[in-house]
Amino acid sequence: MKEVPENDRPREKIAKKGVLTLSDTELVEAILGRGVKDRDVRAIARDITAFLGDRSGEVRYEDILSINGIGPSKAAQIVASLELGRRCYQEPAAAIVKKPEDVLPLVAPYRDKQQEHFICISMTGAGEVIRSRVVTIGILNHSLVHPREVFAEAITDRAASVICVHNHPSGSLDASPQDIAITRQLSEAGALLGIQLLDHIIVTKGGYSSLKEQGLL
Repeated sequence: MKEVPENDRPREKIAKKGVLTLSDTELVEAILGRGVKDRDVRAIARDITAFLGDRSGEVRYEDILSINGIGPSKAAQIVASLELGRRCYQEPAAAIVKKPEDVLPLVAPYRDKQQEHFICISMTGAGEVIRSRVVTIGILNHSLVHPREVFAEAITDRAASVICVHNHPSGSLDASPQDIAITRQLSEAGALLGIQLLDHIIVTKGGYSSLKEQGLL
């Protein structure tokens, strides 16, 4: 972990940016703290994350102990953390966005609006939706948006990434030159802020188009 820049180390990221900005693997790294003589903590964390991702139901102490690089103390830390989370976090699971279609239920009210609405969806490092909000409302089919308006609330949310969505009242799913330009501006601004723009999606009553899937992001 010493070769990793300090700002990218999981525990330092928690202190500076909040726990929601960490990926699943980084969360495991933060719990473990360090690796062992023959295995880096990141390699061990990846194995644990992969195991948990393939697992449904109870995770046993013996299961974690069988992972290369994990001893009794670390195995106990992991299963204790999982159980504490299970006991404390009983709220309904947050929506998770893995593909453009997953965004559609979040923006359904805006797909047939007669004015253009620009929406920002802020997310955690695990792809869980923190909040979806309208950033600007345009006149007819024209909406101007500035990166500061998009990222101001995302910073407050301590988001790890965002997805931007806007509707086309005209019904066209083609990205305009302005759509492409603002997408690039947002991507560049997000890179500077450490908040990745994952996609920019255009929606209409009849469908959607993803600028990322079109190679425009």
